[in-house]
Amino acid sequence: MTQRNIDNAVAAVTGESLCVIRRRGFGIADPADVNFDPEPDDVPPAWLDWDQNDSVEPERRVHSRRESHAV
Repeated sequence: MTQRNIDNAVAAVTGESLCVIRRRGFGIADPADVNFDPEPDDVPPAWLDWDQNDSVEPERRVHSRRESHAV
């Protein structure tokens, strides 16, 4: 399968233009290459675990009266 075939197939399924599909860089992954990761692990996840978030106490700042009346 050529890159053109891949681009056309993805565009047909997603409804996106060929220009958009080419810019996103679709390709066929080799199932034998188990260590292939197109995205590095040093990037923080793009999701938030609400259960984990709820277990963390919010940081609270104590204000003194002098700070609130300073001009």
